[in-house]
Amino acid sequence: MTGKVAVFSAGSWGTAFSLVLADAGNDVTLWARREEVASAINDQRENPEYLPGVELPPTVQATHDVEKALHGADLVVLATPSQSLRENLTEWAPYVEPGATFVSLMKGVELGTLERMSQVIGEVTGAGPERIAVISGPNLAKEIARREPAASVVACEDERVAKLLQARCHSPAFRPYTSVDVLGCELGGAYKNVVALSVGMAVGLGFGDNTTASVITRGLAETARLAMALDANPLTLMGLAGLGDLVATCSSPLSRNRTFGEKLGQGMTTDEIYASTRQVAEGAKSCASLLALAQRTGVDAPIAQAVDAVVEGKMTAHQMMDAFIARDTKAETD
Repeated sequence: MTGKVAVFSAGSWGTAFSLVLADAGNDVTLWARREEVASAINDQRENPEYLPGVELPPTVQATHDVEKALHGADLVVLATPSQSLRENLTEWAPYVEPGATFVSLMKGVELGTLERMSQVIGEVTGAGPERIAVISGPNLAKEIARREPAASVVACEDERVAKLLQARCHSPAFRPYTSVDVLGCELGGAYKNVVALSVGMAVGLGFGDNTTASVITRGLAETARLAMALDANPLTLMGLAGLGDLVATCSSPLSRNRTFGEKLGQGMTTDEIYASTRQVAEGAKSCASLLALAQRTGVDAPIAQAVDAVVEGKMTAHQMMDAFIARDTKAETD
């Protein structure tokens, strides 16, 4: 089953996933916020700003026109920064085809409301859970764009829809699995960015594999505590959208969040890092909302708490690592 897909927007992940969708047989319209980006994609058959050197097939076309992008699209794939989703989707929603399914590639929790991206989509568009899906897994954009083998999870509360979407994005290099645990997939995807920031800080401070492995493992435990307290399936956190995504994001220099953390560990401030790049590190935005969600749920979240303090300039990366070691000892499974 194939059809027309609208992808918002033309950053590195949106562009890379457009290629996956095209390889799976879909016609893809990629919406770009800036007209010059759309023109460059159509003229050069690559996205020179976000994925230079990656040739896009002719079934991927770009536009700056929202109405044109959404016309006839039965799938709307959203890959915008999570904190700007509500504002953007409010503008786009009137042009969405009736009955279209929304697919979130975003990994964050909204500041203030503490809502996951699927919840924001439902609020803004009125779509029911059977029309909202998420895709999450160890999917670094540049590797996906190079068609290196990868797997991911397509989650929707309606299993039938998850299976339909699975078929729509199953390409020769991209293997999707289905799930009905939308909550677990979204929390795993959002929290791993915060853990990757802390791992990056450890790397920036010059620490080695023992330290980073310890942070990754305790980060997974922290993620699982919150997810299970909110009734997610614990097996989701052991799978591609949990452990898989966590390992890729914490281990790869291609990860924006790990790179952001490294710069914090090297002594740069959050404002200095923002000024040096156009790429968004979702964990730097979502650490505050995930911490608030954990506090509201009554879950201990020392990594989220420490990362938020460093991002806000209230603590240094070195103080964060010292604070982790100084915590009271306990049984690992507590």
